Amino acid sequence: MDGVFEDSSWPQIIRILDGADHIFHHGTRVFLASAFILLYYTLMGGWLDLLLGAVAIGFGHRHALLTFAIYLGKFLCTGLIPIAGAVAMGLWSVSHLLKPVIDLKGPAQPYLIPCKTTHTRLFPKNHSFGYSYLVVGVPVGSTGNVNGMLMIDDQSYSSWDLMYKLFRGGWYTVNDADYMQRGHNAHGLRGKLDEYLKSQGVEPSAYPHAYLVTAARFLGYHFNPVSFWYLYSEDKILSAIVLEVNNTFDERRPYLVLRDVSPDSQYLTGPRSEDTPLSRVKGSWAKDFHVSPFNSRKGAYSLIASDPLGPGMEGFRGIDVTINLNSSKGHTKLVTRLFSQGEAIDPAAMGPVAKMRFLLTWCWVGFATFPRIVKEAAVLFFKRELHVWYRPEPLKESLGRHATKTERQLEAAFRRYLKFLVEQCQKPMSVRYVSSGILSNSEETFTSPPWHGSVEDRRLLELKVLTPIFYHRFVHYAHDFEAIFTEFMDSATIWVSEPQLLPDLLLKKGSPPLQSASLMDYLFFKPIQYLRRRPEKIPSVLTSAETKADEESTVDIRDLRMSSMDAYILEHAQPTLKAIYRSTLLRLFVADHFALGNVAFLDVCILLWRIGIAWACAATLKQTANAVR
Repeated sequence: MDGVFEDSSWPQIIRILDGADHIFHHGTRVFLASAFILLYYTLMGGWLDLLLGAVAIGFGHRHALLTFAIYLGKFLCTGLIPIAGAVAMGLWSVSHLLKPVIDLKGPAQPYLIPCKTTHTRLFPKNHSFGYSYLVVGVPVGSTGNVNGMLMIDDQSYSSWDLMYKLFRGGWYTVNDADYMQRGHNAHGLRGKLDEYLKSQGVEPSAYPHAYLVTAARFLGYHFNPVSFWYLYSEDKILSAIVLEVNNTFDERRPYLVLRDVSPDSQYLTGPRSEDTPLSRVKGSWAKDFHVSPFNSRKGAYSLIASDPLGPGMEGFRGIDVTINLNSSKGHTKLVTRLFSQGEAIDPAAMGPVAKMRFLLTWCWVGFATFPRIVKEAAVLFFKRELHVWYRPEPLKESLGRHATKTERQLEAAFRRYLKFLVEQCQKPMSVRYVSSGILSNSEETFTSPPWHGSVEDRRLLELKVLTPIFYHRFVHYAHDFEAIFTEFMDSATIWVSEPQLLPDLLLKKGSPPLQSASLMDYLFFKPIQYLRRRPEKIPSVLTSAETKADEESTVDIRDLRMSSMDAYILEHAQPTLKAIYRSTLLRLFVADHFALGNVAFLDVCILLWRIGIAWACAATLKQTANAVR
């Protein structure tokens, strides 16, 4: 170029200016799109948007990426993978030498128990089936690894920690987090059992020995319709059973069945031998838990269960449990039985060949349990034409399902708000709050300031949330007292010990107007205020053969204002909690109006939107690069 030195930077500058001029004069749409994308990523973008953008850009250069992947694969195959395999084998060998030895509590031993389960329906239509089933028996209080086959009550790892399973865990695991109250207990299975017995007014020391028969986790997967806790006296005599029933809705109900010793009194004294007939537990109790959609929550259960252990809790005699479901009129509707099929297997005595043979025979059974239930339910509905009983909300004695991410976020806000209300209360009051579906810190007690200064007129109030859907419904109300009282009386999502104390706790003044301290708060809470609607009563439809009764619709003519909890979050909450709360509420209310009330469906729509933005970003960058050239 005349007049320009070869090492001058002017040619590059001229090309950049020429490209910019080309974009501004010939690519206005590209410029506007780039500005929009930049603004979007600045205000609303996150790591997922960056990842989606990178994927979209990479898809445009897929041929180059494919070539790079081929070369990378060759490098890994020839270098890193063999080294990683050798390291893994070394770790596996060392870990098996250092496996924690089983620490047994009591004379009972762990067993793998091949069984068969049968179901016979007698009313209103006949239907029966039987399947093979695998359970394990573990002494409650024992911990450790049994020969790499069974891990008992080890709290040092997560149920889904794959590396731990490969290097130190067992194929089957029994962990306290899967039983009784949600979450872990510092004392494992024994601690969970003791807490439950105390809640039933029973002293745990009356049953110092316990043996749990349950379907164990296999490689992290767990579906367990019922577990049996056999409780033994100090003399090692079977004295009670706890049946822990789970339904397909992730709800749980334990039942304590005390043994009537009179029919078996001849087996309670005197010497015992292997030929002594098995002692049995017989009992009956009212049904108050929804298990099958083809049965109502009415009726009663009866149980006959034999002692699975030998004299002195030594040896193993086999499982034999029969449960009958009787209608409210006393007719037998369903007979369920679980019994041993073949000899129980001591996992500590299994060699490599026996382990492999056992795993090949039984590894699929746990995964097949739920599909089998679905199959038999389809037969009952389509072939037998039985009516479906819709699931009612669980009662006070039951445990609700696990909370969703949205419900956990709302629970955290509700807990802090409840604590704030108690601290503002002018009466000496103690409030025991029991959450639902939360794994940690499920119970907490709050006390008002006057509680510590006066011992007279002290008031105790318990609020027990029965199902996590309560948190979802509570934020739809603009008034606290209306929310708690309506959910307690009409929808049964919360239980209140002393309803007459609610006016002393909850604010009775009207909801405050929106006063936001920032533009972002206003942009979130103004739509929340507009979209908030009082939730409908949970319907009391009983079966698929019935229709919902026409109810008078309630029209809320009050001004659209913020709820008291909204105002508390705006004024007192930390920035992180405030951001999570307002985002969760807006997504929830938008889903109610535009996504059939399904937050997951709304999240899918948002994900598709973000994918579209990422694709548009990649296309715009490509057009910009072409324009610069």
